[in-house]
Amino acid sequence: MQNGKFHEFREKYQTFVYHGFSLEKAEGEIRISFDFEIEGLTSFRPETRIKTDNLNIINSFDSPTAESLVFSLGMVELISYWKAACCKNVRVECGSLDAEQVIWWKRLYFNGLSEFFYRNGIETDIDSFMNISSSETEAQTAGEINFSGKNIIPVGGGKDSAVTAELMSDRRLDNMFFTVNDQKARTETVRAAGYNEKSIIRTYRTISPELLELNKLGFLNGHTPFSAIVAFLSAYCSYLIGAKYIVLSNESSANDTNLIDAEVNHQYSKSYRFEKDFTDYLDKYLVKGINYFSLLRAFNELQIAKQFSAFPQYFDEFRSCNRGSKKNVWCGECAKCLFVYSILSPFIESERLEKIFGKNMLDDLSLKEDFDGLTGLSPVKPFECVGTADEVCFALSKTVENYKKAGKQLPKLLEYFDNSGKKVHANLLKEFNTENNIPAEFTENVTEMYKYVSRDN
Repeated sequence: MQNGKFHEFREKYQTFVYHGFSLEKAEGEIRISFDFEIEGLTSFRPETRIKTDNLNIINSFDSPTAESLVFSLGMVELISYWKAACCKNVRVECGSLDAEQVIWWKRLYFNGLSEFFYRNGIETDIDSFMNISSSETEAQTAGEINFSGKNIIPVGGGKDSAVTAELMSDRRLDNMFFTVNDQKARTETVRAAGYNEKSIIRTYRTISPELLELNKLGFLNGHTPFSAIVAFLSAYCSYLIGAKYIVLSNESSANDTNLIDAEVNHQYSKSYRFEKDFTDYLDKYLVKGINYFSLLRAFNELQIAKQFSAFPQYFDEFRSCNRGSKKNVWCGECAKCLFVYSILSPFIESERLEKIFGKNMLDDLSLKEDFDGLTGLSPVKPFECVGTADEVCFALSKTVENYKKAGKQLPKLLEYFDNSGKKVHANLLKEFNTENNIPAEFTENVTEMYKYVSRDN
């Protein structure tokens, strides 16, 4: 447990400083760098680059509004560096934060670090874990933007963004895709959707090497709210090209916690709560009119899996395994692979799934611990972007039925599940989550998907 380190480090290194940021336009790209420091320990200079060769930039890259967006991107970037020593104080020297903004950022940090605190055995609370002060405290006002009619679709290479790409096909000429760091599956997802690479806004984010050195020395490390970085960086890119809509692919299940009776959510920055908070913050303090929302928020993972199964052009291209991401493979050994296999198993025949993943994952008893977490047979859901236990159990129940109807022997994990007695009585394919920010312009897209996923077949 790291609670002792937490108190030791924050006493020894009490202040984290956000000194500033730089923003410059070079040939073919925009470069952003940040200047952070843990006083008495080290400095950090992380960088982000945005490729611009294929972009029609209609709003100035370094206008006051653009600088406010980049300053805010730095505010979310800093948490990755702050967590090494969990300094008591954060001093912001390069921007203005009023009292309400300070509360907003503390809420993001605290909730976005819930997994980090839990896995490091850190006991703290939202009031005392951090104090934030800034050089200026006058309230910012949101700037204006020239709109182009474009949409930005963040794509991670998994099944969810593939479904969003298909739902957005009626707006094909206006769609641009957004990626953070290249991975083959992301480009291939865009290609499978019928676009070329000129439709991709490519961004590249590098970690300051000083942080990696601290990790080697035993300073604190763990999960940070990466999707919040995607939010602010995609908002800056939206400003550049005048996109009105940032169309996400986060499902209703992202609101679910990883622990029973505890507010620990690996996916906090994919949750509806963050989505709404971010939209409000963007509109009040940064830029008016950009709409950040998830087109899939009305649906659960099970429904998205069923819809994805109707798009075989993505089967050989999609990937969402973190372990195998650098090699563009499904590792076949982690909770994420097991979850995706399980949630797709009622809708894609087992032979085709085995071809995608390299084996029948439901026949691998070495995955029993992850399987128990995914199905709710143990109280801790794996710390991955995975669905609820009810969704997994519903999927597996349908897969058991399919095996038995075909007279096939159940794979070992499926037999174990069948004998566990776990059941879900509600038909999750007929759910519709009304807690969403989906604009009226996209109602028809969502309605058509619901008709497909909810029908009996």
